[in-house]
Amino acid sequence: MKSSKELMISELPYIAQGKELFEERQAAKELLYDYNTLRPSQIKARNKLLKNLLGSTGNRFFIEPPFRCDYGYNIKLGENFYANYNLTILDSAPITIGDNVLIGPNVGIYSASHPLHASPRTEGWEIAKSIIIGNQVWIGAHACILPGVKIGDNTVVGAGSVVTRDLPANVLAVGNPCRVVRTISDAEAAEYRAQEDNDSVGG
Repeated sequence: MKSSKELMISELPYIAQGKELFEERQAAKELLYDYNTLRPSQIKARNKLLKNLLGSTGNRFFIEPPFRCDYGYNIKLGENFYANYNLTILDSAPITIGDNVLIGPNVGIYSASHPLHASPRTEGWEIAKSIIIGNQVWIGAHACILPGVKIGDNTVVGAGSVVTRDLPANVLAVGNPCRVVRTISDAEAAEYRAQEDNDSVGG
C-alpha cells in the first residue's frame, strides 16, 4: 500500500494529516522562518537555505522575502529566476519553473486541491496536480496559477489573473478566468532595442 506521500506525489487522492507529511511541512516552515527573518543583506545565507529546501535551482535565483511553500522538495527552479514579495507555492505535486521567469508580488501557485463533495473533503482528502511554467514567462502581481496548469514559453500572465487552464507559448493572457488576449510579436522587442540605441547615442 502506498503512503500518503507517495499518493500525493503520484497525483492520486491522499490524506494530508498523517505524521510524515505533517512533519515535512513543519520542517519547511522552520526553514522558511529563518529565511524570511534574515537581514536584507544576507543574500548568500538566504540562498543557501533555499538550496537546502527546494528540489533544484539554477545558479542564479532571487526570491524576495517573505516566501512560503508547503514542502519545497517538489519545486524546481530554472536559471535566472526572480520572484517579488509574498510568493506562495503549494507544492504538493511537482512544480517546474523554467529559465528567466519573472513573478510579480503576491502571486500564488497552487498544485493542491480538495474534493467538491463535502463528505470526502470533511474526511481530509486532497489531490494535487503538477504545474509547469515555461521559459521567459512573466506572471503579473496577484495572479493565481491553479492545479494542473501548463504555461508555454514567453507568455505573459496579466496582473490579477486566475489561470485555470493551459496557456500556449508567446501570448498575453489576462482575466478571471484567464484567457488569451493576443500573440506577442517580435516587433515589440524591437521597440525597446531602438530606445536603447537612442539612449546610447544621447549619452
